[in-house]
Amino acid sequence: MNAFDGLPCSSAAADVPLPGTATRVSGWLCVEHPGAWGRDVIGDEVLGAEITAELAARTAAARVRPTLIRRPGRHEFTGARTVLLVNSRAEGGWCERIEITELEQLLDLDLHLLDGPPPGLGEPVTDPLVLVCAHGKRDQCCALLGRPIAAALSAAHPGQVWECSHTGGHRFAPAMVLLPSGLTYGRVAAAAATEAVAAVHRGEVALTGLRGRSGHKPVEQVAELAVRAEIAAGLDDLTVRSEPEKNSVAIDPTYAGSALVTHRDGRRWRVAARTVAFAPRQASCGAGPKPVTALVADPIQPLH
Repeated sequence: MNAFDGLPCSSAAADVPLPGTATRVSGWLCVEHPGAWGRDVIGDEVLGAEITAELAARTAAARVRPTLIRRPGRHEFTGARTVLLVNSRAEGGWCERIEITELEQLLDLDLHLLDGPPPGLGEPVTDPLVLVCAHGKRDQCCALLGRPIAAALSAAHPGQVWECSHTGGHRFAPAMVLLPSGLTYGRVAAAAATEAVAAVHRGEVALTGLRGRSGHKPVEQVAELAVRAEIAAGLDDLTVRSEPEKNSVAIDPTYAGSALVTHRDGRRWRVAARTVAFAPRQASCGAGPKPVTALVADPIQPLH
């Protein structure tokens, strides 16, 4: 019998490190859908069979993540839907908001534009937006743990907080993504979630529960968090670049890569990461156990 049998997936993953677990996403298409969500954002055809098939093909081609959103609490649906177009690259991210009255209007959007500068398709959104995963059909931990967080944040930041469909990593619920920065959080209690949102409003980064920035590769996420843990740096003070692969893996099979972190003031650090294995456990509630690995940073190396 597995030691984690019967536990919610978020409890089973409680000892797994968070850094490096943010889902890699640089383009988001967030569509308001106040009705019931299926298990899969696109696959269950909650937006209608014809729209779903075409939208699935277009988001895949543009490498954009389709995401369903709804306002926390109960709201009367007026027929107008908010659509958020987001570029969450670590440098130059942006968000625009449009309203549609027919789902077919989604097919008028050139999603490839999300990979460039703001296209001017909608109204610029200047305040940070908050997505809190509450996708109960995907995993019960997200609904049970995420909805109270979304409600609390919405009361403090009306109009800026959305419940959202699966963001990746429900085992780290409550899961939260701040846009357009792409800062991704897990295991956030109400107080930590509130501070994370307050910090990004100040141009800062709260570290409690931080998994990484969605615009970065996993090793880059780990490297940035390792540096932030040792120095004070604002939201946009650091740039991170992966280094070319080395032959180190032949010597140490746990070596996962390295990245260079540069502060805008010129300071630089090299951070190597390695893979650490954990006992198998479920990645979703009710699923069977699977092998679990995490990335852990070596001590950061200042460069002169």
